[in-house]
Amino acid sequence: MDEKDNGSISRRGLVGGATLGLAAMAAGPTGAQTPGTPTGGAKAVAKSDPTMKHPKPPFRSQTQPWPGLAGQMDPRPDHGETSYKGSGRLAGRKALITGGDSGMGRAAAIAYAREGADVAISYYPTEEPDAQEVIELIRREGRNAVALPGDIRDKALCERIVAEAVRQLGGLDILVNNASRQQQRPSLLDISSEDFDATIKTNIYAMFWLTKAALPHLEPGSSIIQTTSEQAYDPSENLVDYAMTKAAMMNFTKSLAKQLGPKGIRVNGVAPGPIWTPLQVSGGATQEKLQQFGGDTPMGRPGQPVELASIYVQLAAEDASYATGQVYGAAGGGGQP
Repeated sequence: MDEKDNGSISRRGLVGGATLGLAAMAAGPTGAQTPGTPTGGAKAVAKSDPTMKHPKPPFRSQTQPWPGLAGQMDPRPDHGETSYKGSGRLAGRKALITGGDSGMGRAAAIAYAREGADVAISYYPTEEPDAQEVIELIRREGRNAVALPGDIRDKALCERIVAEAVRQLGGLDILVNNASRQQQRPSLLDISSEDFDATIKTNIYAMFWLTKAALPHLEPGSSIIQTTSEQAYDPSENLVDYAMTKAAMMNFTKSLAKQLGPKGIRVNGVAPGPIWTPLQVSGGATQEKLQQFGGDTPMGRPGQPVELASIYVQLAAEDASYATGQVYGAAGGGGQP
């Protein structure tokens, strides 16, 4: 059969197939989908009212020594311990998350493990009880979990954290600069040089040192993610030094994205609004603000760390390959960006 005959048969087949398809549509197949029914055997995802999904203020007055423990908060934050379900989006990836014991770092660590990644977390030594809970949750998913305690205000420690993460994970694909220090002060006159130095070193120097140490290990397709804040855009009057660092983190994200874009390494940020974490109960908020925390947002409540977990996953996932230099917000309708 020659080339001309092949083309003729193909045209006849197409016409015949189209005719059969139209006839089948007209007849109305017995297996037709009911509008709104999930396809492929998927179960429908239950909807919930986001304003009622998590606790609302007022919250009881409570304080903890810095940096605080999630396990001692009332109510206890939800990091996705029982609710986050993975689907293999980060299978085979290797992530280092600072401040991975609680807050958004813990939510990211749990989500990454359930998406198939091996995870190393760094944390302040007094946060060991929270950190061990996260390590156990990661291991339950059959993933490699690495605990890296220490004070990231030290350059040498930051370099060791990266080196240990690379050694014990067998490489590094994702760096999440999440750990931060927040201590509210009613006046600039109340911020001592020691306080200022501690905040700048924790939030800015550590991010710089860790990222610099990680870069030689990051290949094209890797991701760097900063946890910045709505404070970078709309700073509170009693968080001057903290807000300064978050604005710097936002600019670091955008500048570094331009530098690393040609190398195939994406750099993005997450800017939470009021999220229920140990930052609030360990000096990050006044007791008056703590008791009404998040109540002034359109949703009438603070966010929970688990509500940002999917953002950290998306920014690290392969299908977000064109997203770089972006800052993703989550503030219950009242924040920026």
